[in-house]
Amino acid sequence: MTVSHHARVGVDIGGTFTDLVLLRADGETAFAKVSSTPEAPERAVLEGVGALLSAGGVAPAAIDEVVHGTTVGSNTLLQRKGAETGLVTTKGFRDVLEIGRLRTPDMFDLGWDKPEPLIRRRHRREVTERIGADGTVITPLDEAELLREVTALRAEGVRSLAVCFLNSYLAPTHERRAGVLLAEHFPDLAVSLSIDVLAEAREYERTSTVAVNAYVRPVLADYLARLEAGLQDLGIRAPLRVANSNGGLSAVATARAKPVFFISSGRAAGVAGAGHLGRAAGRRNLIVFDMGGTTASASLVHEGELSRLQEYEFRAGISTPSRFIKAGGFLMRVPTVDVAEVGSGAGSIAHLDAGGLLKVGPVSAGAAPGPACYGIGGTEPTVTDANLLLGYLPTRLAGGELALDVEAAAGALARAVAGPLCMETRAAAAGVRRIVNDNMGRVIRAVTVERGVDPRDFSLLAFGGSGPVHACDLADDIGITEVIFPPMPGVFTAAGMLAGDVERYFIHALPGPLAELDAERLRGPIADLRAEAEAALAEEGAGTASLEFQLDLRFMGQDSQLPVSLPDVPGADIAALMRERFLDAYRRTYRYASADAVEMVNLRLVARAERATRLDFAAIRGAAGEGGARTTRSVHLADGAAPSEVPVIARAALTGEVRGPAILESADCTIVIPPGWRAAPDEFANIVARADGGPS
Repeated sequence: MTVSHHARVGVDIGGTFTDLVLLRADGETAFAKVSSTPEAPERAVLEGVGALLSAGGVAPAAIDEVVHGTTVGSNTLLQRKGAETGLVTTKGFRDVLEIGRLRTPDMFDLGWDKPEPLIRRRHRREVTERIGADGTVITPLDEAELLREVTALRAEGVRSLAVCFLNSYLAPTHERRAGVLLAEHFPDLAVSLSIDVLAEAREYERTSTVAVNAYVRPVLADYLARLEAGLQDLGIRAPLRVANSNGGLSAVATARAKPVFFISSGRAAGVAGAGHLGRAAGRRNLIVFDMGGTTASASLVHEGELSRLQEYEFRAGISTPSRFIKAGGFLMRVPTVDVAEVGSGAGSIAHLDAGGLLKVGPVSAGAAPGPACYGIGGTEPTVTDANLLLGYLPTRLAGGELALDVEAAAGALARAVAGPLCMETRAAAAGVRRIVNDNMGRVIRAVTVERGVDPRDFSLLAFGGSGPVHACDLADDIGITEVIFPPMPGVFTAAGMLAGDVERYFIHALPGPLAELDAERLRGPIADLRAEAEAALAEEGAGTASLEFQLDLRFMGQDSQLPVSLPDVPGADIAALMRERFLDAYRRTYRYASADAVEMVNLRLVARAERATRLDFAAIRGAAGEGGARTTRSVHLADGAAPSEVPVIARAALTGEVRGPAILESADCTIVIPPGWRAAPDEFANIVARADGGPS
């Protein structure tokens, strides 16, 4: 029987499980994990929401908001299953997507193949028009030619169209006119204008960003429509918001129109949640590590601030949005949390390559057919199978809903790995665990050592369904001496969304020398962006917002810029002040700064509106469904060593310090405390593990 508590729901779809967290207005939380349904992701969401409302004692009509992180956009790119997409561009610029930046991600890889553009060349059409570099019209738009080209594209099955004209960020008249004409003549065509998606200079970056937007848009829009309809059928009339790549929330209408801002939806929400938790717990330097069923990712929280970028590239394999590694994937110039990711998750398949070497990932068994031990059709050995065979996992997952088959796990590992390598099956399982740890260590080094940061100065915050199973071993490998396991680590990304704010981003091109900037020149653009932001947030029903204005600055003649915050009220010394702020930001990023002149590129606005009911990590009271008696389990803790009887303790029952080896279990997650480590709860419901010899 439900009661009248008002609540919000956070949902994160993973490759294997869909995680849900319910936050009631009185601060109580509840969570659920259900198997993902990749063929129709909304099915798992709706099943989980229904179960969660019943468990949390909340009526559907009492839900105030559903916030959602989705992998639909990233999976669409990874699997190349987007809509048939066309591009209309200025005559002479048909091949911008293929020319790109004329760079390779690895100068020593002679076998590297550039990714095929998302839009086929025959679907990239040129039309007569030209806007000059000063924003004046050189050649008017040939409207008849535009309609002929798009008619031909429609005849070839194009369902979505990107429009990107040269210099439209300075004078959008031609793109705006094209949008009007296309809406009149092709009302069923999804049209993405570059001026709506990315109104700034850089022809390749703008073209690539709007191409990704158009490619993903019909797929994500169809999914969100099905999800909204399903929520309505459950009796939920609350607004649906979607987590964006920068860790904020946006209205579902924004996600439908501009899906390029939501490609890294879920993983960014987890990092944002980690930032909120770190600030609440007084831990300002964190390496955020998330291991799910398909991927593992890492990011930094430094001095309480998330590491963010203005662009990144989506690619297969290890994805590092580093500003130093480019040209390996599909570039998107959108605000994003700086996350490195690798295809090594709990469902990653172990296999032998052509040379007989053991590899793990990037292919994942996902939710279907799943790991062999799930017994739902999977036959290939995965990381989950290896961990189960070694004793790290219980024989039931997801709060007891999913029974695991140890014999099936052993059989899969024997057939695919142990047999061909003539080794004992548990030794093969240990090898799988070792290799996946090495893979995941790469993403931690990608956001620390490769950025000039010493990971030993940070605590490792580990979450995800499998992150806590591997975190202490990873910390040992890297030299980190403290690992933090947050409340509800197995569903932490969904919880992180409930701590987030509504965010919208706005941009105005503002080229010119910084030395010539004065408060008067800023007044008009600031007023325009402010009005645009207030109207957009009012339309979303997001309430009062805080506004942060930034200038994109760079040294004269450079190609890359950094966003630098403007003061609330620009004064007479604004040029000198912004130069000092830019030099400070440049030194923090690159460890030095030049004495060269500085130039402006864009004026940006980030508008944030806090939620009325927001997850407060400083006051979290825990999750339902935890508890249980202390038992033991036979675990193979070291390669080749005899198994040890390891204490298994319900996380909720741990009130003091426990020394490893030990396993802490809850309905959402298993935490492994290896030998040489000790762990205890803190006042914020975290479990804090420390290496012997580390700080106490």
